[in-house]
Amino acid sequence: MIPAWAIWLILSGIFLLLEIFTISFLMFWPGIGALLAFVTSLITPNLAIQIGVFAVSTILLIVFTKPLTNKFFKTTNSAMNNNAIIGKKGVVIKDILNSETKGQIKVDGELWSAITNDSTPLKEGDLVVVEKIDGVKLIVRKA
Repeated sequence: MIPAWAIWLILSGIFLLLEIFTISFLMFWPGIGALLAFVTSLITPNLAIQIGVFAVSTILLIVFTKPLTNKFFKTTNSAMNNNAIIGKKGVVIKDILNSETKGQIKVDGELWSAITNDSTPLKEGDLVVVEKIDGVKLIVRKA
């Protein structure tokens, strides 16, 4: 049978390894909680106390440090920032043949997939105006 301290150590390693892939601090706190339960398992063999230390420490870490991590690792809402591209002019890089065929345009130095708002074909080098955003593609019209 595997000793409790080994299980807590393995769980801690798994949580901390998962944190590397998520980078959200969501797995970091249970990893620390499992480490605290590991230390507790060295002091007492009572599994209920070990689980209690794990649960309470994880919850307390999330409650008291999540707002702090949110402050330091602010994320911006890209959907709102992308709306700033509406109305800007761009140039067609890859032909857009009709309203269903995706082409490519360059706006402010960024490449975007684009379709026309009507069936007007646009050739490479044509100037366009961005009318709206549909998912990850721009809806454009000839400038």
